[in-house]
Amino acid sequence: MCGICGIYNFSFGAVDERALRAMNARLVHRGPDDEGYFISARAGLAMRRLAIIDIAGGNQPVFNENRSVAVVMNGEIYNFQELRKELIGEGHVFCSAGDAEVIAHLYEKHGNSFPEYLRGMFAIALYDLKEQKLLLVRDRIGKKPLYYACDGKRLIFSSEITSLMSAGGISREIDMQALDLFLSLQCVPSPYSIYKAVKKLPPASMLIALPDDEKGRAAPDIRISRYWAVPAAKKTSLGAEEAAAELFRITEESVKLRMVSEVPLGAFLSGGLDSSVVVALMARNSSRPVKTFSIGFREERFSELDYARSIAEKYGTEHTEFIVEDDMLADLDRIACNYGEPFADPSMLPSYFVSRETKRKVTVALNGDGGDEVFGGYNRYRAMMLEQKFFAWLPASLKQLAIKMFSAFPKEAPFGLFWKAEKFLQMSKCKGLDGKYLYARSFLRYDDFERLCSLAYADAAGGLCCAKDYMAGLFQKTGACTGLSALDRMIYADFHSWLPDCLMAKMDIASMANSLEARSPLLDHKLVEFAWQLPPEMKIRGYGEGGTKWLMKKAFASLLPDKIRRRGKMGFGIPLGQWFRGRLKKRWAETCLSDKALKRGLFRKDALERLLEEHSSGHADNGYKMWALLLLEIWFENFAEDFRL
Repeated sequence: MCGICGIYNFSFGAVDERALRAMNARLVHRGPDDEGYFISARAGLAMRRLAIIDIAGGNQPVFNENRSVAVVMNGEIYNFQELRKELIGEGHVFCSAGDAEVIAHLYEKHGNSFPEYLRGMFAIALYDLKEQKLLLVRDRIGKKPLYYACDGKRLIFSSEITSLMSAGGISREIDMQALDLFLSLQCVPSPYSIYKAVKKLPPASMLIALPDDEKGRAAPDIRISRYWAVPAAKKTSLGAEEAAAELFRITEESVKLRMVSEVPLGAFLSGGLDSSVVVALMARNSSRPVKTFSIGFREERFSELDYARSIAEKYGTEHTEFIVEDDMLADLDRIACNYGEPFADPSMLPSYFVSRETKRKVTVALNGDGGDEVFGGYNRYRAMMLEQKFFAWLPASLKQLAIKMFSAFPKEAPFGLFWKAEKFLQMSKCKGLDGKYLYARSFLRYDDFERLCSLAYADAAGGLCCAKDYMAGLFQKTGACTGLSALDRMIYADFHSWLPDCLMAKMDIASMANSLEARSPLLDHKLVEFAWQLPPEMKIRGYGEGGTKWLMKKAFASLLPDKIRRRGKMGFGIPLGQWFRGRLKKRWAETCLSDKALKRGLFRKDALERLLEEHSSGHADNGYKMWALLLLEIWFENFAEDFRL
């Protein structure tokens, strides 16, 4: 586990070593144990190492036998021992016992198709000295990030955007469409970044940069292709009992692979189904008590500590709890700056703090990420299936009347009954599955953009709420996958957007900011491929709280207390509504209504003031909207202070 960066010159010429070292210096938190460099006449690779496997000999860059292939990698290859044994049997000679070196030899054997043989989470940079080409590869799910920029003469890449920008010479012009997408989706989705000049390599993708030929090219030769896709159409012929047994087998195998470590290892334990399954399987396969770590809030409705304790007690774990207080908001700016671009998933706070506390005792932590996207765990899935079956036929006038009725009651997100009811009815009014999905997922929606945004904003972004077109395009891709149910299409959208761009980005930054490696057994690609072949009725049965992730609950029933199996999805939220009526209220007003913020020309002052007044009075819960606006302005203050439309 580490951070990687590099520079590739399309024309033959010395790499700017000072720029490369400046980039690598910004990645120290990702790898405090060591650093490494490879610099040739055309390419420079660098890395920072967090030592997990082969602590003594696993430094990078790594090479093949004749040093014609150089590799740096961020992540872990979980099947490296199997691959290494096979390659040695074929005559390949290794210099280390680590996982990264298998990549150089796999490339020798399989060429550009080598990622197909890897099982793990990774961002890889490989330089072929013979062909003078650079390969950048990102893992199938998008666990490990990779940013890149091309200025016409060189390709620059890094694990983090702040590291990338420190190379110098990269335009800082803001992409207004990316900013607009952020306000809807709480993150900037790939391939966008907040800067026009910077892109994210999508998951399951390979970028190949080729040198200028002797004739010269009008533009740099960069080719991007996908090497893996979920098997969306084919469905399993297994019955429920057989499917449950196979799910148990694959999941346990995935957990065991991620327990290989030469440093102390533990697990995040939220008290939800997914992390509880991971901890239960770790306990089954460990001779020592598992170290578990949980985080909660004083506000009981947001805290899952009681559920986490039930698993910790059942399996006798060495359990550590930590409470997030609102006074920890003093760290908000520092935490937000770790992302390098606007990011507003509220769980960024508890994720950071649980990573910080976990790092005090271990260096590797397993988690339950991915269970909701893979097995159908989100409440929005149930809500949209319920709406399609029972509410789609209601006239819009009746829905509007019900919304008006609910508007008279105080709202409390995300658990309040009236807040849920109004959101459900508003979602029901939207057209198409993509429109309903976008409404369910968004922080700011089209009517919010209309009342908040200036005319200059609309002109700069090319319209309002770009996420409508983005989401329509994403759902259009699901139309090409024959046989997908409505549930499958929603899961597809989450798997290709929400999961890599928001959840994986959040966990990568939160953990690596604390020099902690986070591993996600439920996102093993073999488990994902199996889950994608399950019919909808094996994922969701019924519309009640306990109807989600049906097969998971069946497969692991013997390992879990009833209170865990029967509970619905809670989520890793924070009490934003309460905080914006308390400690955060003044901070929001001083930040978002400051002269500096208003002079940016993005938002209307009267609309912002009304947003605050509605929330303060309890007439509406605008906590999520206010959070997105606050995080955007914090980013501006730290990275683009002089921005004006």
